[in-house]
Amino acid sequence: MCRKIFVLALLAASCATNPATGKRQINLMSESQEISQGQQASAQVDKEMGIYKDPNLAEYIDGVGKRLASVSERPNLPWHYQVADTPAINAFALPGGYIYITRGILPFLNDEAQLAGVLGHETGHVTARHSAQQFTRSVGGLAGLVALGVLVPGAAPLTQLGESGLGVLFLKYGRGDELQADQLGVRYASRAGWDPAAVPEMLQTLGRLDEASGQSKGVPNWLETHPEPLARVKDIQPAVQEASAGRSNFVRNPDAMLRAVDGLIYGDNPDQGIVRGGAFIHPGLHFRVDFPATWDIQNSPDEVVVRKAPNLNIYMLLEDVPNVRGGNIEEIAQRTMQNAGFRIESGAQTSINGLDAYMGTYRGSLQSIGNVLMRAAHIIHNGNVYMVAGFAPLNQFPDSDEDFLRSIRSFRRMTAAEAEAVHPNRVDIYTVRQGDTWQSIADKSGGVIKPSTLAIMNGTEAASQPTVGKRIKIVTGG
Repeated sequence: MCRKIFVLALLAASCATNPATGKRQINLMSESQEISQGQQASAQVDKEMGIYKDPNLAEYIDGVGKRLASVSERPNLPWHYQVADTPAINAFALPGGYIYITRGILPFLNDEAQLAGVLGHETGHVTARHSAQQFTRSVGGLAGLVALGVLVPGAAPLTQLGESGLGVLFLKYGRGDELQADQLGVRYASRAGWDPAAVPEMLQTLGRLDEASGQSKGVPNWLETHPEPLARVKDIQPAVQEASAGRSNFVRNPDAMLRAVDGLIYGDNPDQGIVRGGAFIHPGLHFRVDFPATWDIQNSPDEVVVRKAPNLNIYMLLEDVPNVRGGNIEEIAQRTMQNAGFRIESGAQTSINGLDAYMGTYRGSLQSIGNVLMRAAHIIHNGNVYMVAGFAPLNQFPDSDEDFLRSIRSFRRMTAAEAEAVHPNRVDIYTVRQGDTWQSIADKSGGVIKPSTLAIMNGTEAASQPTVGKRIKIVTGG
C-alpha cells in the first residue's frame, strides 16, 4: 500500500502543464536531468557522426536556431544547433536543447525560412519534451530500440548507437507528436519573423525524397524517422493560416541559404572515406578497395557495408579491426573471428598487393539471416589491421565467392599523389541558361546526381523544367 501511495505521489509530482503545448504531461525526468542526458548524448553524437567543419556555416545555423529558441517557451535551456557530418537527409533533437541538422538535408532547403521550419520543428520536440519522453519511455535509451541496420559481427555504428542510448533518436515519433512539433515550428518561425508557409513547403520537399533519400548507415533519413511528411502538409495549414493572419512582412531570405550551402560537401566526406562508382577510397588512410560495380555501398565513419541486392542476404564488409593486441596476423585474424562467434574452416597467410594478410573461410550464424559462410581477409596496412569480408547463406556462398575474392584482392595502398587527387562532390550555384533541362544540368555535373534529385533539391517537381535566369543549386563532381 505504501509503495502504491509513493508511486501515485511521484506521478502527481511529475505531472504538470507543458507551457509549449498547454497540455498536462507526465515528466519522469527533471529539467536538470534532461539537460544532463542531452549533454551525454551530444558528446556521443559528436564522436559517432562528427561535426561538419565549416565555422561560417556553423555560426549561421546556430544563429538561426538560437533566434527560434529565444521566442520559444523554454528560452533558458542551453540551446546548441550543430551540423552533423553525414550525407543522410535528417534532423533530430536531444533532450535539453541539443539540436542537430545533417549536412545532407541542407541542399534541399531553398531559403532561410525553410531552414527555420526544420530547426523550429526540432526545437518543438524539445519544448514539448517529446525527446525527453523518448528517453524516458526507453528507460534511458537502453530498451525498446528497433534494429536499425544489418547485424554483422563487429558492425559498430548502429550497434553502438543502440547500446549507448543514441538509437532512441531514430525511433519514429507518433503522428500526434509530429503534428505538434510542426505546429510549434510554425509558431517559432513566425514569431521570429520567418514566413510560416515555408514549413509545409519543407514537408513537401521531404515527401518527394524517396529517390533522393541520402543513405548513411549511421543515420537513418527523415522518411524513416519523421512519418508521413506529405500527409502533414494538409494538417499544418490551419496553423500556418493562423500565424499569417494580419501579417505580410515575413522573411524568406533565399540568398542567405544559397550562400550557406555554396561549396558544401555533397555525399561522402573524404575524411571518412568516399565512394566512387564501385570503389571505396580513403585518402586519409591511403587505401582503396573495389567492390562489384552494381552492389549498393553504404559508408559510415567506422565501416563500409556493401549489399548485392535488397532481396538477397549477400554482403561485403570493410572495417578497421579495433583493439588489436599482440600476435601475428594469423593469430589476430582467428582471435577476432572467434570473438565474433565464427568458427574457422580453412585459412592461410598470404600477401595482398604487397601487404601481409591472412585469408580464411569461416562458419557462423547471424541474426535475421541464419547460418552463413564468410570469406574474410585481415590485412596489415600502415600499422592498422583491416578486415575485408564477404558472407552469404550457405547455399548462396559458392556463387558469390568469386566476387568476394575479387574485392578482397583489390585492397591496395594509395600513393600520396593518388590521395591528394581525391576531392569530394560539392554544391555549387549555377544560373539557368536558355535550353537547359534538369537532365542537361545533371550531365554537366558529371553525372553525380540524378536529374530528378536536382529538381527536388531546387524545390520543384522532377517533371518540371528549370527557369531561365534563376540561380539554382547543382552538384559538381570531385
